Amino acid sequence: MTTATIDLSPAVNLRDLGGIPIAEGVLRKGLAIRADDLSILDPESARSLVDAGLTSVIDLRSADEVAVTGRGPLAEHPVAYHHLSLMTSIGKGMEKSGNGIALDHAMFGEMYWRMYQDSAPALASALTIIALSPGATAFHCAAGRDRTGVLAASLLLALGADDDAIVADYVRTEANMAAIHARTRNVMGAVMLRLGFDLDAMTGATRGLGVGSEVAMRALLARVRASDPEPLRPLLDAGLSTQTVQMLRDRARSA
Repeated sequence: MTTATIDLSPAVNLRDLGGIPIAEGVLRKGLAIRADDLSILDPESARSLVDAGLTSVIDLRSADEVAVTGRGPLAEHPVAYHHLSLMTSIGKGMEKSGNGIALDHAMFGEMYWRMYQDSAPALASALTIIALSPGATAFHCAAGRDRTGVLAASLLLALGADDDAIVADYVRTEANMAAIHARTRNVMGAVMLRLGFDLDAMTGATRGLGVGSEVAMRALLARVRASDPEPLRPLLDAGLSTQTVQMLRDRARSA
């Protein structure tokens, strides 16, 4: 069995979504926080998040990933934990070629679109958790870009943000990718090996995907807008209620 050396450290891709323009003004701080892997937070960072008002965590990782690190130091605090995997395996949606893994921004956009449709029940549940949590909710996957980006986009769509605002939030991760790879390398190397992937090959295949990454999110949003006049249709069909959407909007503009 593959094991991993778990190095606890501060998150390198964590940000409060407060300040993003939405339909009725600007999203307030203290509602939703997106992040890279919170299970490998150092104890001091975990305490700081709780002291700042964190009450819920939504873990979007696969069961394979959770099995390696569990909840981490946040499990020692009174923080509700919700495991809502957006992929049964992190290998899903990746295309293998004869020389390794072929990835580009357009492929990521298609993967996001499939995720938005196939994981609509989990996304609907996540938005309901954010609406009902008494304090701030943090959501994360491993890097805090792909699965976390789809949930962030779903939340911002529910709040009436326009595409430019959603893309602007998404591309902020570009500058953090080197630090993300360094922080999560030991854990993700073990997970990838268990799933039959080579982390070095994957990192090499994605190294040039920082610049211009907005293509992926714009591709998702284009598919969402084209599929139905109501961009939240897959989530509404999966159980997200209009009352929950209104609750999110009410919470987004008031402390």
